[in-house]
Amino acid sequence: MKNTLQKDTQEFQVEKEFSGLTRIFHWIRAFSIFGLIFTGFYIAYPFLQPDSNPNPTNFLQAYIRSWHLFLGFALIGVSIFRLYLFIFDRDSKPERISFAQCLSIKIWIDQIKTYLWIGKHPHIKGAYNPLQFVTYFALAILVLIISLTGIVLYYNVYHNGLGAILQTSFKWFEVMCGGLPNIRLIHHIATWGFIIFIPVHIYMVIWNSIKYPNGGADAMISGLRYKKDLKV
Repeated sequence: MKNTLQKDTQEFQVEKEFSGLTRIFHWIRAFSIFGLIFTGFYIAYPFLQPDSNPNPTNFLQAYIRSWHLFLGFALIGVSIFRLYLFIFDRDSKPERISFAQCLSIKIWIDQIKTYLWIGKHPHIKGAYNPLQFVTYFALAILVLIISLTGIVLYYNVYHNGLGAILQTSFKWFEVMCGGLPNIRLIHHIATWGFIIFIPVHIYMVIWNSIKYPNGGADAMISGLRYKKDLKV
């Protein structure tokens, strides 16, 4: 989708960068990760305690664990569909063509110079510059690791039904990691990976939106990005 907007004497092309499903999945994953971090730390250290009650009604830990499981499976499901969109969705083509730029040393150098405030933003094709693409690929690996470890932790608590099926399918990963204690450690370390990524990601999105106000942060809401019409 391309339209042309005119502001003073400068013309811009309006391009659809992210499809509706891509934007929805992004925000579902974002809220899921925030919720998983909070509920995960609470499960590890239950710092909230309900008032004493002789009746068996104070199940705060159980409620928090239930939300952790719900958000965890939501993250897994959305991530699977997100991968499908990236590979097969026609509207995700701007994301796919971003990969080719990772092979260009010149674009890498120009992009790093931009972040160091010593160069102009390089003209790129696609949704992401090389540094963004590599970062999001690393994030996908992080999601995979925390999902696999989360599945192992799940079936070691819930042995019947879905847990039994998952144990049959993913026992190999538990063995490969050296057992349940290592799984817990990897799961915890991966959580800190998200905690480090989130503020850096938010900062860079805001930084790009301020320095290059061509869609930036709101592109993941509207799906649109504005580019200068080089033909004018």
